[in-house]
Amino acid sequence: MPETTSDSPAAPTIDGTTSAAASATNAPTASAASPTPTFAGLRQVSDGWIKKYVLTYTMPDGSTYEYESASRKGPEAYRAELEAHARGESAASDAVCIVPQTPDGRLLLIREFRYPLNSWCIAFPAGLVDPGEDLAAAVDRELREETGYALRADLGAAALDPLPQAGFSSTGLTDETVQVVFAQVERVADAQPEPAELIEPFLLPIADVPRFLAENDTPIGTRAQLVLEAFARRR
Repeated sequence: MPETTSDSPAAPTIDGTTSAAASATNAPTASAASPTPTFAGLRQVSDGWIKKYVLTYTMPDGSTYEYESASRKGPEAYRAELEAHARGESAASDAVCIVPQTPDGRLLLIREFRYPLNSWCIAFPAGLVDPGEDLAAAVDRELREETGYALRADLGAAALDPLPQAGFSSTGLTDETVQVVFAQVERVADAQPEPAELIEPFLLPIADVPRFLAENDTPIGTRAQLVLEAFARRR
């Protein structure tokens, strides 16, 4: 492994600072020599709020490979996004996942009935970003709708702390991107979910997170599980 020199640029940490430990290795990227399938086209096989596609690729050995995927986007928008990914371009976030903290140091979570599971599920407040909506507006709207909380007005822009980049929900299934945002919140009103949204907000003291994870037997979203584990393992 090549030796790291003092001239190597330091990698940013989540809070925007740099760390010598983080700069010891660079994030792996595909090199020009990496054998990469070539996107050859798509066909839509079902319509609706969620659309199903079959993607066609030409493999490095020249063979053809088909892969099933799902997206909320129409075929032209989805095709343009796939081609943009091949050029290394990032797309706007499709959704937000909010990790809200109250002034007294409690985390705000929800229990929501999730129809694909036929079960209640533990999660953080989340939702789709409307066309043309900025991040702060999407976060504040979803908080108000699902929980009755909002971004703390006294903190201004400092109430919002997004991760450096959006992540993908499930890279083996869909193109959906989710921006995780840490937020400082306050109670402002009653929640106003959509009629089919069955949501119960609840507060969890950070000190109780390890016990909650050990005792919880309700299905839990992966993002919520990982964020809660990070809080639980802090020293």
